[in-house]
Amino acid sequence: MSRVQGILQRRSWAFAFVLALILLVVNLIVSPSFLAPERLPATLATLAPFVLVGFASTPAILSGGIDISVGPLATLINCLFIAVLIPAGWGEWYVAVPILLLTSAAVGTVTGILVAVVRLHPVVASIGVFFVLVGIAVTISKQPVPAPPNWSEALAGSFGWFPAAAITMGSVALVWFVLRRTAFVSNLLATGESDISAYGSGVNVTLVRVLSYTLGGVFAGVGGIALSALLQSSQSSLATTYALLGIAAAVLGGANLGGGRGGLLGTFLGAVVIYLVQQLLTAAGVQPSLVQVTYGLVLVLGVLLGATLLNPRLTRSRA
Repeated sequence: MSRVQGILQRRSWAFAFVLALILLVVNLIVSPSFLAPERLPATLATLAPFVLVGFASTPAILSGGIDISVGPLATLINCLFIAVLIPAGWGEWYVAVPILLLTSAAVGTVTGILVAVVRLHPVVASIGVFFVLVGIAVTISKQPVPAPPNWSEALAGSFGWFPAAAITMGSVALVWFVLRRTAFVSNLLATGESDISAYGSGVNVTLVRVLSYTLGGVFAGVGGIALSALLQSSQSSLATTYALLGIAAAVLGGANLGGGRGGLLGTFLGAVVIYLVQQLLTAAGVQPSLVQVTYGLVLVLGVLLGATLLNPRLTRSRA
């Protein structure tokens, strides 16, 4: 048991990986055509918002904070694109994408400044931003607005054999891959592990924390684009759902809510677990309200495992 626990602690994504494999097998038993090649583009398009909102939650958690507002930010980007930019004639990708990503980066930066400069508690700051974003999204699109034919539709399909949703998820993964080759990610993890030690080592803790929220904002912007591609309508009502999903995916994937541990691989696997659970419950005919309950239970499970069985700090303290 201790050997298995040691492996899970060294590889923070390992638990989510094992759980995802088990759920994948169960889904294939229930629905043998689940991974049929013709269904793969639609499956990945449905998975992409789960993954991207989880990615958006991860940098703030690694820095020792938390950003509850990334889910509402993704839905705001969705409403901004569908209900504002397209009707205004600014819906072309080369116009819309920069506006959407700059907007999401600005929102993430504001949240980061509230946390790192103004020194509000991350929960207080991000909940405040949460309500502001929900209010703006509802003001923009109180009712769902259907989208006319637009370029984002292609991101829910495929280019030949290549699933287009891999572009949105892959673009964020590529950014993270590049950042891991710089000092930023190591400084981010060091800040989450101990901001005092990181500061003593010469890390600009304030800047790193602000940038972590900015980065999360950009990832949430990509998530909003993926959500628009999937739904082809504005859906301000999804803000609360995606706020919970993002944090649950990151924590279930091994990100420590205390900071300093985790990464996008674990978050991806955590999002896959949540998606597979949703698919399994839907196939079993479970009511949508109970699916929401399951999301909460998954989050609690991830927090409990991260704080106990999978926490290397706890093992060290006992030693």
